[in-house]
Amino acid sequence: MGVSGSGKTTVGQQLADDLGWKYYDGDDFHSLKNIAKMSVGTPLNDDDRSIWLSHIKQHIGKLVENHENAVFSCSALKQQYRRQLQNDSQAIKFVYLKGPRALIKKRLESRAGHFMSVDLITSQFEALEEPENVLVVNIKQSPKKISTVIQKNFGITGNKQK
Repeated sequence: MGVSGSGKTTVGQQLADDLGWKYYDGDDFHSLKNIAKMSVGTPLNDDDRSIWLSHIKQHIGKLVENHENAVFSCSALKQQYRRQLQNDSQAIKFVYLKGPRALIKKRLESRAGHFMSVDLITSQFEALEEPENVLVVNIKQSPKKISTVIQKNFGITGNKQK
């Protein structure tokens, strides 16, 4: 979890690949209405995020129910969003990808083909409620290093054939 540009997709894909797990991007669960709003620089509000989070929660619930390991990236900027997604399941672990605004802005400015407008960085940081009692990882590290930190911290190994 983290603001747009923090590396959620890149790190999530790296971790999933390292573990041999499936990867899911929360962006894929946005409605066309939400994507249109963000594309023109309009921040999402709690109502906009509510249905989006509900779809993500349903998908995560199916994964947990089926005892399937997966990596899922999602901004989950507020504590209420994280509570909704976790749904009291100890199987769900959060990692906060944290970095300085200047680095994240630079990443967003260099990103092509994504609906998230760089103009929304301010609203992302304003909405962010930094989580407590989760793994916090500095995004200045490489995605491979972050993946290793996550695996070691949670004591997880995947099912990838070496």
